[in-house]
Amino acid sequence: MGVRIVVDSSAGLPSDIIKQLDITVAELHVMEQDGGSTSGLSAIELAAVYARQLERGDDEGVVALHLSKNLSSTWSAAVSASAVFPDTVRVVDTDTVGMAIGAAAMAAASLAREGADLDACEKIAQDTLASAETWVYLNQLDDLRKGGRLSTGTAVLSAALLATKPILHLNSGKLELAGKTRTQTKAFIKLTELVQEKAGGKPVFAAIQHAGAEEAAQSLSDTLTAVLPEDSRVLVVPLVDALAVHTGDGAIGLSAVFSSGFVENSPV
Repeated sequence: MGVRIVVDSSAGLPSDIIKQLDITVAELHVMEQDGGSTSGLSAIELAAVYARQLERGDDEGVVALHLSKNLSSTWSAAVSASAVFPDTVRVVDTDTVGMAIGAAAMAAASLAREGADLDACEKIAQDTLASAETWVYLNQLDDLRKGGRLSTGTAVLSAALLATKPILHLNSGKLELAGKTRTQTKAFIKLTELVQEKAGGKPVFAAIQHAGAEEAAQSLSDTLTAVLPEDSRVLVVPLVDALAVHTGDGAIGLSAVFSSGFVENSPV
């Protein structure tokens, strides 16, 4: 594989897919003090990662996929690092987080294995991201609010949502309120409806990430599998620490890619 694919750990890719597609993961820094926090990767760290991957791929190029610039300093550090490697390191502006990025990395890595060039790998990553949506179901908003990762409007509303279980939508890299429910069951019904409506009867690749809520995540997976079109795929994976420290226990993230071409070529 000439073109190399790099993500940070927020992508949430499971280890078997990382190994199968030979994707490189740069680990975000998770600190336990003060109840848990994260720190973005530095330009020096990322430059070292990119250099190693260029060496492995005979300088054919790197597609770098990192979490939204609105959520971390990692993206801007990646842009700075890429300047050391003109034209060979492409940093994609993902505007998202979690398995939407993971799905884009899977698509690009699958194409790279077939011998595609840097332009083609970058484009399929961008196309996958463009056809993806991400929602987050939370037990509470405190951790996100303290971390400053809510849009202003949602932050203002958060006090009124204390008695509800909100569903947030990631829009242009920012979390916004998409709905509020009083029970997990109703929240999962709402999420299923959102995915079905967007799918329009076409196959979907969906990834459910959970923070210590495997049973609930599997329940949502079963519901989606039962109603989504044939050839859809639903993956359940734990929410990585770099995201779980901000969402709190019991959080469920749902990323769905509505590109039928990606689903057909997915290794999952």
